Amino acid sequence: MAMEYYSGISDAMRITFVQVMILATIAIVIFLYGMYINLKKWGLGAEGYGQKPSKGSIFTFPKTLAYQLSEDGHGHKQNIIVTLVLDILLQRRIMRRSPLRWFMHITIFVGWMTLFLLSLLMFLVELLHMAHLGIGPEPAVFREFLGPINDLFSYILLTGIIIAIARRLFIPRMREATIAYDSILLGGLTLITVTGFIADGIRNGTFWGFGIEYPYAPPAALFHVIISLLFCIAYIPYSKYIHMIATPLTILANKGGE
Repeated sequence: MAMEYYSGISDAMRITFVQVMILATIAIVIFLYGMYINLKKWGLGAEGYGQKPSKGSIFTFPKTLAYQLSEDGHGHKQNIIVTLVLDILLQRRIMRRSPLRWFMHITIFVGWMTLFLLSLLMFLVELLHMAHLGIGPEPAVFREFLGPINDLFSYILLTGIIIAIARRLFIPRMREATIAYDSILLGGLTLITVTGFIADGIRNGTFWGFGIEYPYAPPAALFHVIISLLFCIAYIPYSKYIHMIATPLTILANKGGE
C-alpha cells in the first residue's frame, strides 16, 4: 500500500513515490543553495576585532564559529553541553522572560522537529523497501506503528500554533507588531499542520477526514507533502524561520549565558 497511497490525483495525472523523492531532492537543493547564500552573508564581517572585513567566503563563518567555540574565543565560557541543553533545547532564556511564550516556542519546536525526524525515518524505511535489501520493517506496518506518535506530536505542534495565533489576535502589543510577513509564516505552518490532519483523517476515516471519501486521500496527502517540502525545507533559508538555525549558532558562539 505504501506506493499506491501516494500514486496520484487521477489516472491522467499520476505521481509515484520516486517522483516524490525527486521533489524532496529539489527542495533540499533549494535549501542548500539558500544556506550557501546565508553562509556567504554571515561571512562578510571581520574575523577579529580591528581586522578588515572578509570577502564573504562560505568558509569564513564556520572558521569564525570554530574559533569562538575554542578556549581562546570570547563569550561567557559556559560548558557547551550546558549551552546545548539549557539554552538551545530547553530555551531557558525565553522561559525567564515569558512562560507562555516559552510554552508556545517549545511546543512548535518539539512538534515540528519530531515530525520532521519521523518523516525522515519513514522515508528511509521506504527507500530500504524499494532497494529490496531485506532489512527494515514493512513500510505499511511501520507507518501504522508511527501513527499514534505522529498524532501526539501533531497535536503538540497544533497547540503551539493556536497559542501563536491567539497571542497575535488578542494581545494588543503583538497584534500591532504583526506584519504581513509574520502572518504568511504562521499561516503556512497552520496550513501544513491542518492538511496533515485532514489527509490522515481521510485515509483512516477519523474526525479530521470530515466525511470525505477515501479516493480523495492520495491527492490530499500529495498536497500536504508538496507544501511541506516547499515551506518546511526549501523556504527556510529565505524566510524568518532561518532563526531556527541562526539563533542556536549565535548562542553557541557566545557560549551561552545571559
